Amino acid sequence: MQDEPTPAELAKAVADFLRSDIAPLVSGHQAFKLRVGINALDLVVRQLTEAGQREVMELERLKVLLGRADGSLFELNRALAEKIATGAIDLSTPGLKEHLWQTTLDKLAVDQPNYASYKRETERENG
Repeated sequence: MQDEPTPAELAKAVADFLRSDIAPLVSGHQAFKLRVGINALDLVVRQLTEAGQREVMELERLKVLLGRADGSLFELNRALAEKIATGAIDLSTPGLKEHLWQTTLDKLAVDQPNYASYKRETERENG
């Protein structure tokens, strides 16, 4: 089994190469398409390096919130959605609002870490 470089390191290296060596050479629509490709590689890197731990924490919050000991992230999210839809759980349920907020921030950290509202909220929380 190949241990190094990791998939995240490979994707980052390609994104860095494209950003520093190729991007200055292209313009117009090709530059736009190149930025889209670089952004996709950056997203893959964040998914490989950050999403896993955030999903573990989300799963644990869901288990506590739903009072369940098992189930996949998909299954527990579906169960939560059903409980919200039927009114069995609402924002007055202890922990729901905090879970939804943290899950949103975790997803933005991976998908859109430069989103202005995300940055503002994390700056407010950190200090």
